[in-house]
Amino acid sequence: MDQQAKERKSHQKLGMELDLFTTMEEAPGMPFFLPNGMIVRNELENYWKKAHYKAGYQEIKTPIMMKQEMWEKSGHWDHYGENMYFTCIDEQNYAIKPMSCPGAVLTFKHKRKSYRELPLRYAELGLVHRHELSGSLNGLLRVRSFTQDDAHIFVEEEGIHREVADILTLIHQFYTHFGFQYKVELSTRPEDFMGEIDMWEKAEETLESVLKEKGVSYSVNEGDGAFYGPKIDFHILDSLGRSWQCGTVQLDFQMPEKFQCTYIGEDNKSYHPVMIHRAIYGSIERFMAILIEHYNGAFPFWLAPVQVKILLINDAQLQYGEKVKEKLEELGYRVEIDDRTEKIGLKIREGEMKKIPYMFVIGEKEKNDNAVAVRKRGNENRGVMKIEEAIKLIQEEL
Repeated sequence: MDQQAKERKSHQKLGMELDLFTTMEEAPGMPFFLPNGMIVRNELENYWKKAHYKAGYQEIKTPIMMKQEMWEKSGHWDHYGENMYFTCIDEQNYAIKPMSCPGAVLTFKHKRKSYRELPLRYAELGLVHRHELSGSLNGLLRVRSFTQDDAHIFVEEEGIHREVADILTLIHQFYTHFGFQYKVELSTRPEDFMGEIDMWEKAEETLESVLKEKGVSYSVNEGDGAFYGPKIDFHILDSLGRSWQCGTVQLDFQMPEKFQCTYIGEDNKSYHPVMIHRAIYGSIERFMAILIEHYNGAFPFWLAPVQVKILLINDAQLQYGEKVKEKLEELGYRVEIDDRTEKIGLKIREGEMKKIPYMFVIGEKEKNDNAVAVRKRGNENRGVMKIEEAIKLIQEEL
């Protein structure tokens, strides 16, 4: 593995070579996403949105800046203040959010809720900011500005077990989709905690019982829970066997009480819901960095910024090449055409360096036969095919 790791490029080097993202001194720790990187990012977000819609989540968006008293009430001011950014507007102190949970609580509170509406699952791709020391910043892996794939689920106490079990299923679906194996860790009460010890013990027992029921192998990380509740952390293993902490499931009995969040029960009495904090990617930026290194820049077909590159032998094939490009784009593929007056060998080498999944080479013979010469990433020559046959080939891959 050590030798493999040495031969692999970092996500920063690959990000530069593949035109995915860049970092600048003008905004330390706040990455700039380039057009290719935005394609990858949008595909990750689209997959996330579709999966969450299917799983019964509703998407929300909350402000990135709120008043100081709100953060005092949530506990972040006392427990997380050194990691936050602040400003003053109209002689009032505000904080830029380091996480989205208080905004989700306020969204829940905006009108009266009934037990019939629970569990209520809010999902948010929330832009957050956290102060990191300049020496610790590292490409997309450690940044000051990033997007968390948050979800906050409001549930009756008796519904916690089933909800957490469903979350574990969803997380498994995500990680196996990208080809990741993963390890699971149960993190318990830290020294700097909020609430009563008996409530913490009850929450820890609940999470542990779900893991056992699902047959999930896990280790215990004593004292590493969030300040408001215990959590289950997910560490994905990349192609080199390196471990990365990404997903998390956290129980929170504290914040709904602090914000006086209530719902009307079946007996017409008022109750506090339990809040489950949950992320799968962890952050879009960090997950992208892991994927770039996991795939060594060679994204699977569905994620690749350019899926097919059309390479022309010379200008005589331009009109036919444009028709092939148009046909592929109508089917929803991301296509580029290389019509430069360069030798075809150079174009192929550059396509390989850019890790394009498929290259369609067009010369005079291919133009006359309504065909393309197909090359698959990895210098794999698939031969000459009719355009319909080539399209079928990439459809099967997708």
